Amino acid sequence: MAIETDGVSVVGQRGRMAVIVPSTNTVVEHDLAMIRPDDVTFHTGRMYIENPNLGSDEDFEALLGQIRQSIVVAIRDVTTCQPTHLLMGMSAETFWGGIEGNAAFEARVSDQSGLSVSTGATACREALNAFGAERIAVFSPYQPVADRQVSTYFSEAGFEVAAVTGLRCASATSIAEVRPDQLVDVIDQIDDDSVDAIVQVGTNLSFVNQAAALEAELGKPVLAINAATLWHALRATGVDDRIAGFGRLLAEH
Repeated sequence: MAIETDGVSVVGQRGRMAVIVPSTNTVVEHDLAMIRPDDVTFHTGRMYIENPNLGSDEDFEALLGQIRQSIVVAIRDVTTCQPTHLLMGMSAETFWGGIEGNAAFEARVSDQSGLSVSTGATACREALNAFGAERIAVFSPYQPVADRQVSTYFSEAGFEVAAVTGLRCASATSIAEVRPDQLVDVIDQIDDDSVDAIVQVGTNLSFVNQAAALEAELGKPVLAINAATLWHALRATGVDDRIAGFGRLLAEH
């Protein structure tokens, strides 16, 4: 017996997100699954990272080279499941080259995948605009070469960047080992009354729950990049659910 279907997936009828992550990343999929609204699904394409070392500027740029080589295959593979949108679960490359570099990256990925795209850089910019933030402080797991790119991006986007602090993690996998108590010290160093919002970048850095708690404590927006990128992807695809428990962005905007 041949079964005829109507061409509509039984699951993910409100959205089937293709999620592109480095093969070293363990946090993005966890965070998305934790926040996931009803009838939205996530389907991961992993970019192979042979050498995860991040101990220097040169190591960091070499890792980006690995990403640039493997992203085409990751997108090729994951788009065979017919997703409805593409979410980049890797953030450093999306800040590279400032506003123009981000736009060019999004255009390349969209052209290859045939999908609309959400990147961490664009998501954070639009989230900060939604909150009306002007002066921001940023922290990352990156080396200085990448932090300079992050600072340039936000400056070109019209924000005053009070600080960008990189944790200089030794490898792509060790990013996921950074403890919440260590991040408290980092935020204490970059925050003051003149800062309108705090932004975390680096998708393998676990921060979603801590960011939500810090918003209540500090009385200002604290953006975790994975939550911001998912927010952007949901709103871009018409999913307007207000999701409580993971920060003001998802709950209010």
